[in-house]
Amino acid sequence: MAKAHIEAGNCGFHTDVEATRGEKYQVTLKIESGCQHIQKLAEDLEAVNALEEISYKRGAREILSKATEYCTHAACPVPVGIIKAVEVAAGLALPKIVTIEIEK
Repeated sequence: MAKAHIEAGNCGFHTDVEATRGEKYQVTLKIESGCQHIQKLAEDLEAVNALEEISYKRGAREILSKATEYCTHAACPVPVGIIKAVEVAAGLALPKIVTIEIEK
């Protein structure tokens, strides 16, 4: 299992992701967020195939596809955070802190 805690930025919303590996790289997702758009995404995103999610060259990339349907802001870091949790849960990456710092 992998957990991700995502602070989205100026919107002030926090999202928690819990990703649990099943058989053959299937990963089930539990997503909780204060953002109504991410809540809708979570309702429609219960499980994914990790191998299809981690590469632009394979499969359907369901997380990014659904993010374009539900998220209103293209720079929202939540979909990428979900993918990172899936990747770690499936054993395809080591857990590591990921940050984006914006300066002006």
